Amino acid sequence: MSEVPPAVRELRLVVTAEDYDEALRFYRDVLGLPERAAFSSPDGRVTILEAGRATLELTDPNHAAFIDEVEVGRRVAGHIRVAFEVADSTATTARLAEAGAEVVAEPTRTPWNSLNSRLEAPGSLQLTLFTELGDEAAPRDVGGETVDGT
Repeated sequence: MSEVPPAVRELRLVVTAEDYDEALRFYRDVLGLPERAAFSSPDGRVTILEAGRATLELTDPNHAAFIDEVEVGRRVAGHIRVAFEVADSTATTARLAEAGAEVVAEPTRTPWNSLNSRLEAPGSLQLTLFTELGDEAAPRDVGGETVDGT
């Protein structure tokens, strides 16, 4: 009989940003992630931003390519892509683009009924912004694959 390990209490994605001030402004002031804590010393600075509920989504390369095809029309994502659920992906995409993010793909309605866009953002992160559009947003089978919208 195997023991169940203790549950993880928090997922913290740590991003080393060459332009710390620009990344902080973008994620805190433009995207709207509330500041939980900030620390500064002669050794550097760190700010912890709240990003709502966190999940770790694991995917294989085939599914990652499928999501890229749906959202962008071609393979663009690297090893890590950060997805934020937002109330209005169209307005948020425009706001982030005005603040310096590069729009890779405008908001697109997905087969699983969400509106997803893709951006290159400060901190060298590729972002998906997604808005769930209705009751059909739950994971379901699309073209022989179970998809979850991110």
